[in-house]
Amino acid sequence: MPLIAHLIHAYGLLVVAGTIGLEGIGFPVPGETALIVASVISGTKHELNIVAVIVTAALASIVGRSIGYLIGRYFGYWLLLRYGSYIWINEARIKLGQYLFLRHGGKIVIVAQFVPVLRTVAGVMAGANRMPGPQFLLANIFGASIWATFFGVAAYTLGRQVERLAGWGVVVLVVATVIVLIIAAHFVRGHEAQLEAEAERALPGPLQSP
Repeated sequence: MPLIAHLIHAYGLLVVAGTIGLEGIGFPVPGETALIVASVISGTKHELNIVAVIVTAALASIVGRSIGYLIGRYFGYWLLLRYGSYIWINEARIKLGQYLFLRHGGKIVIVAQFVPVLRTVAGVMAGANRMPGPQFLLANIFGASIWATFFGVAAYTLGRQVERLAGWGVVVLVVATVIVLIIAAHFVRGHEAQLEAEAERALPGPLQSP
């Protein structure tokens, strides 16, 4: 996070756009961290405009995941099987993605925007599963806009509150944030295991390329 903050201080929205765009394509870079840090900076240092941060993040995510969709459509599961381990994607998670797209289509594109790792490969997975282009684009625009607005406004508000707090107030706020993140991570892991089991029952045996 200190490196991201330093780069954003130095290069501004270019870092936000580049990081989030690359994450959408499928690279394991901290896109969400860039959005949060830029929003906090906007609320504390006032070097960036929060509206510009949110719009930049949303557009970068839309473009990045659209590129990921095209990559997935043409190269599909070969890329995920060969390089997925670099972003913590294994066969169980690939099958989970296939299962979710078969069941929910566009809804998973929206939900994946808020889930680490899934956000990185959602575009590629949508393309690999031959999700219709217009349906993907609509879900992609909606998910990216809601994601950028939610995290941007939340981090901006947090930054402004930190400016007004001192001493123990800051400590309490940080501890509370860490606790919430731990609980959220535990919740996601538990449900991921459950969904992976459901995917295996629905799609037994070796992975099948769609």
